[in-house]
Amino acid sequence: MPNTTWILVANASTAKIYANHGTKKGLKILKETEHPESRQKSADLATDRPGHMPGIGNGHGACQPQTDPKRNAAQHFAQELAREFNHGRSTNQFGRAILIAPSSFMGLLNDKLDGPTAKLVSDRFEKDYTKASEKELTGHLESCIYL
Repeated sequence: MPNTTWILVANASTAKIYANHGTKKGLKILKETEHPESRQKSADLATDRPGHMPGIGNGHGACQPQTDPKRNAAQHFAQELAREFNHGRSTNQFGRAILIAPSSFMGLLNDKLDGPTAKLVSDRFEKDYTKASEKELTGHLESCIYL
């Protein structure tokens, strides 16, 4: 199993994947991803008004989408990131993972990771550090990785 740790720093619209290859090796950025759909307003993401259904009596009925469009966009982004991690694990690119994301997005990520990949996640931080510098991020990770 490789001595590499992958660190995901993400929110619903942006993500960075870093690698740490061992003690005193620091962080190396592997990938930066933007998901502009997650930044759009819900009205801009929905392609149509809610459908209409006949109401009971004289009232009018309406059918709302089952999932909020912004949440749906965030779920797609979480799926994309989870695929990246699932693939990295299956090709032995890392032996340990750390996830850093706000709690609402962390839940989506946890739902999308496959079982074997989820077992490699040693630490989870429910914070939004996407705007943190590499030096600040290093400080936040001192407790779980020796940079």
